[in-house]
Parts: sequence; structure tokens; C-alpha cells
Amino acid sequence: MLLGDSAGWRVVLCLMSYVLSVAGDQDTHMTHALRLMSETPLIDGHNDLPWQLRMKFNNQLSNVDLYTLNNTHTNIPKIREGRLGAQFWSAYVPCESQYKDAVRQTLEQIDVVHRMCQKYPEVFMFAASSQDIVEAFAQNKTASLIGVEGGHSLDSSLGTLRTMYQLGARYLTLTHSCNTPWADNWLVDTGFEPSQHNGLSEFGKQLIVEMNRLGMLIDLAHVTEKVMDQVLDMSLAPVIFSHSSAYTICPHKRNVPDRILKRVRDKQGIVMINFYNDYVTCSKTAYLSNVSDHFDHIRSVAGAGIIGFGGDYDGVGRVPVGFEDVSKVPGLVAELLRRGWNDTEIKGVFGDNLLRVFREVEKVGNNLRDFHPDDLPIPYFEVKNTCRTSYGYPDPDSGGHVLTLSPLALLLALVLGGLAA
Repeated sequence: MLLGDSAGWRVVLCLMSYVLSVAGDQDTHMTHALRLMSETPLIDGHNDLPWQLRMKFNNQLSNVDLYTLNNTHTNIPKIREGRLGAQFWSAYVPCESQYKDAVRQTLEQIDVVHRMCQKYPEVFMFAASSQDIVEAFAQNKTASLIGVEGGHSLDSSLGTLRTMYQLGARYLTLTHSCNTPWADNWLVDTGFEPSQHNGLSEFGKQLIVEMNRLGMLIDLAHVTEKVMDQVLDMSLAPVIFSHSSAYTICPHKRNVPDRILKRVRDKQGIVMINFYNDYVTCSKTAYLSNVSDHFDHIRSVAGAGIIGFGGDYDGVGRVPVGFEDVSKVPGLVAELLRRGWNDTEIKGVFGDNLLRVFREVEKVGNNLRDFHPDDLPIPYFEVKNTCRTSYGYPDPDSGGHVLTLSPLALLLALVLGGLAA
């Protein structure tokens, strides 16, 4: 193009005007996003920083500074830049610990979250309730909650479930990527593993009832579709998917099919969208816009009211371009605004939806507080192995199993007792 070519210069000026206009729009959306994030806490359903602390430092917090740690998706400066109002930290241990030392290792992961809050009280406030999240946000701190990722962490014990709840665990992911003695995991749906229970065993159903009684969030992120249906049928409380995306956008069995999205809507639950590339695009590469597509799709199928954030940061090896760590979340909020999401939808997605679900789960637990804890153990033959003793079982090889109160009978008891909401 020659300098004297007026038509060429007009093209250049038009392009420059367009670029400046786009940049201005982006600044406007980001300013809007940050204002909304100052009014409602951003709550993320799943972050594996505690596992990174184990793998990199063997949980020796004295050897790590979360202000300067730079080889993780999460540190304190990134948390502050990302306006993270509340985080469910994952108490995760691998499936290979099942039948070995899963309970001990999980307790150590719960412990490291508590110690993280104690070491950095100016940043983190330990939280065990919906109200704690609100109070931490008012103090400009990140509410720190615990989610146990994988039913193998319980060693098939309702007593262990209750103990972890007492230590602050507020959700249990029913399985990770392995079957437990009472529930099938998502790999069954791929054909890679056989079903052992056709979903949930009788003990698995006991556990769902006990989680309702405790007021503990039931997380379906890693289970089979059969388990999803069974839990949605029987739970008296809403359920969560702490870190899963939309199956229609990326047909990975860790994601949620449209028909289940509708059932979650009907149950008034929540799907907290995962940012792992393999679940976003079903490939090794992804972009922030691809993540936004999952938000748009779920909204179109089941409404914005069932959507949340479940990043899976520090638990995955690949994250989208533009979404490299926890500091980048405001960019996604700005992108949703650019796509036409309104303020109420946005606030719901990054905080209000989860708070609603959490409060309802707590309400169900309060309504059931007069019911005694379930103390019927899993049949010994279902868990018998060389690392397990049979103390307390009068006939360890017996296949008998006494039926517990069914969800329907429990609901009737609630109504007849005047406890139902």
C-alpha cells in the first residue's frame, strides 16, 4: 500500500477504530465484572492445592510460602487477583490407597487445610457453613471449606464419614476414578471397568441417607450415570457436581448429559463447571471461549440457576489459554457479560447458586437432627481383604444385611412428624 493511497489509509483507520472499540468494550466488561465480584463471593467448588502441598512438600507447610510459591495454579497473590471469595479445597488421595491407608492420608489432607488457614489468617478463614462463607467475604478473606474427593477415603465406614464431617468436610465425592465396595465410578460408563453394584449397593444407599441427615453435600462429579439417577431419586437435598462440564459440548463421561442437567434443575442442585481441557474440548487445547460455551449450553438446557465454578486447578495438567490460573477468573465473568448474561445470572453463577444449594442441604440436615446416626456396618464379606480385621462382626462370613429406613419412609416420617419444610 502506498502512503498516498487514501483508500488504503481509510482501511487502516477503520481497523484501528475497531481494535480500540473492542479494547474499550473489554475494559467496560472487566470493570463491570470486578464490581459484581465485590458484591457477591466467587465460590469455586474444587481446587487441589492441598494435593500439591503433599506432593511437593509432604505437607510440611514450614517449607513453603504461599505468597511466593510459583509452580502451581494457586497462590495467595493469584487468589487475590482472582477475587476468590470461597474455595472448597480438595482432601484427595489416590485410588491406589484404597484398602491401605486412605483414611490416614485423607485425615492428613484435612489437617493441611486447617493448618493453611492457621498459617495465613489474614488471607484464609476456615468455613464449615454457608454463613461462614458470607462472614469471610465481609472480612475480605477467602472462606476455606473442605471436600473429600472419593468414597474410598471412608474405607466403607459411616463412622469415618461422620468423623470427617466433624472435622469440617462439607462434601463427599462418592467415587473418584475407581469403584468402591458400595458405588460404581464413571469409568464403568466407558466400558473400561465392569460395574460392581449396578450403581449403588444397599450400603451406598445408607450412606446417601446419612449424608442427608448430616447436612453434607453429595457430590456426583465422578460417578456413573446410574448412580446419578439413583441419588437424584432418593436424596432429600439438592446435589452438586463439584467439577464437571457439559457432555453435549464435550462428550466425556466425566461430564453431565443434558437429561441429568434437567434433573439437577428439578432437584435445585448445581453443576460447577470444570476448566480441564480434556473436559472442555475433549482435546489437549482449549480457550476461555470454549469454557464459556459450557456455561451457555447449560443455561440453555437447564437455566443459569444450576451453574457454578469448579475449576479443578492444581488437579489437572492442562488448562485453557486465557485461563492459566486462579487469577484469570474475572476474565471469564467479563466474557459472560459480553455474551449477554445479566447481573443476576452472573452473581448466581459465581456465588449465589452454591449458597442456595448449601443452605438447603443444611436445612435438610437440621430437619433430620432428631434421627439417630445409622450404625449398621457394611457386611463384612463386601469389604473382606487381607488388610481388614473383622472385630465386632459376630459372624464375619454371614451375608445378612438388615434393611435400614428407606428414603420414602424417611420422608413420610418427616411429614408425619411435622419436620418437613
